[in-house]
Amino acid sequence: MTDKDNIDTVGLSRRTLLAGLGAVGVASAGAGLGTTAYFNDTESFEENTLTAGQLDLLVDWQQTYDFGEGRKFISAHPDHDEDGEQSIIDPETQEVIKYSDFPDEDDEDSNGANLPVLTCDNIPPLSEAYFNVDPVTGEEMESLVQITDVKPGDSGEITFSLHLCDNPGYIWMQADNISDDGGAATEPELLVDPGNLGDLGDAIQATLWYDEDCDNVYDGAEPVDIMLTLDFSGSMLYDQYGGVVSDDDITVGGNTYDETTKIDLVELGTRQFVDYLQSQGSDVRVGVAYFDGEGSGESLPRTGVYQPLTSDLSAVDTSLTNLRQKLANVVTGSGFTASNKPTAPFDGDGDPDPFSNANGIATGTYIGEGVDDAQAELDSNGRTDVEKRNIVLSDGESFNGDGTTAFSSPTDAADDARAASPGPETDVFTINVNGSAGTLQAMAGPAGGPGGDPAFFNDVDDPLNIPTVFGNLAAQTVQEKVIMEDTLAAVLAELADGDGIPLDGNRATLYDELNDPADDPDRDAFRGDGVMHCVALEWELPLEVGNEVQGDTLAFDLGFYTEQARHNDGAGPSAA
Repeated sequence: MTDKDNIDTVGLSRRTLLAGLGAVGVASAGAGLGTTAYFNDTESFEENTLTAGQLDLLVDWQQTYDFGEGRKFISAHPDHDEDGEQSIIDPETQEVIKYSDFPDEDDEDSNGANLPVLTCDNIPPLSEAYFNVDPVTGEEMESLVQITDVKPGDSGEITFSLHLCDNPGYIWMQADNISDDGGAATEPELLVDPGNLGDLGDAIQATLWYDEDCDNVYDGAEPVDIMLTLDFSGSMLYDQYGGVVSDDDITVGGNTYDETTKIDLVELGTRQFVDYLQSQGSDVRVGVAYFDGEGSGESLPRTGVYQPLTSDLSAVDTSLTNLRQKLANVVTGSGFTASNKPTAPFDGDGDPDPFSNANGIATGTYIGEGVDDAQAELDSNGRTDVEKRNIVLSDGESFNGDGTTAFSSPTDAADDARAASPGPETDVFTINVNGSAGTLQAMAGPAGGPGGDPAFFNDVDDPLNIPTVFGNLAAQTVQEKVIMEDTLAAVLAELADGDGIPLDGNRATLYDELNDPADDPDRDAFRGDGVMHCVALEWELPLEVGNEVQGDTLAFDLGFYTEQARHNDGAGPSAA
């Protein structure tokens, strides 16, 4: 019996629902005790309910095959018209949305991307998958990979999109039932392989990696200038305005606090972001802008750039330390000049205690001005002909507060940033933390393109997921992370060993999938809100392979396994 005989797996021919506890209903009523018939009381607690949480892993994919005529679509899910290209029909507009609608204009090898509009609500079950036909032989394929006439020089690739719904969980990629058979023994093969051994798995070269942009193409690193544009309003810190996330303590940059606030999670996430870029030797410049509102009687919003663009990522990391104090200085107006610009380095005596009286702090959230300030910094200090990005995080609505300043429209500011008016064309990524989702989604989009692009928008229902979002954005900035590069036989053996290869829900944490334990602190669970993560497997039978592989057959199962994060450490069922 293998390690995986007793665990549930989302395989490529079925979908398994993993659920905890059954539903339990409990009802009770309290009884009153009075001194007379006129003095009595009854306290009732009725219709009490416990409902089990859910853990549902949905998988979609796009597969391509190159048999000498360039990459061809051969299998996808969902694929509404069964032509091999991933596609769905939008239920509202009845328009067809397909893989080739989302190419990377800066990558000549990209011809599209797995659909960013796929969610936990619209991905069909794997039982409805259509595997299409072998493009060479025309034979119907009954499984995901069923290519029957592979020749030296042929190659193929599959990008899987993983969507973990409802609750956070750990995910493993797995293989099973591997067999490498010599198959039919032809005379040319027997001359070089008298034993007619199964050599195909050892002959095929394979790469397994995190395909961050889900475009079926491995992407190396490109130089980029990045502005982090952060919400420094009171609701990011003070309990009075919803800034306290939980009573759990948190350690950030050597400081341990008795409670966790939104700005603590921003500090943790942005510093992981910067540290990861530095660890990868990335060719980046990073700066930091902020935005708040305006104080009573003031005529200017409190926004600006407090860390200019720099390639010194240690300096950026330092500027992102102790954000509680920096935010407190901003919202209380301490450490500012008459023009509402901060005195370096945010000197002031604002009270960073989340439970202090925060009455009278600056009002409003000037998202548009923050974007404008970041764009001006990219324009004046950014490098020529280098990709530009502005990552905007906010938990609030953009409005004028109690002041008199006419505020900039955040959507107009983002439109200008994407369209290079003024300054360079800029990718605008947005992170909504229970704020104005409609506004932030409308702002998000690629340089030169429209807003409202779901691939550039991150909707965070639980602020505890803020660091993971920054981790995913960091992974999209550097070269995509290769999990394993070896023969296909070696990759499959690793996937079949124990619980398989443990995947990391936050690539900005320095986790080694092959050598670190599955319960390593640097391995993060995947968020349970359906955010798309892509894992790709590419294979090629080299041209120099000879007759020894004629007629050989390599068969294997692929799948993904998930288990809930709560009450688990990620060690997996084999460690139980």
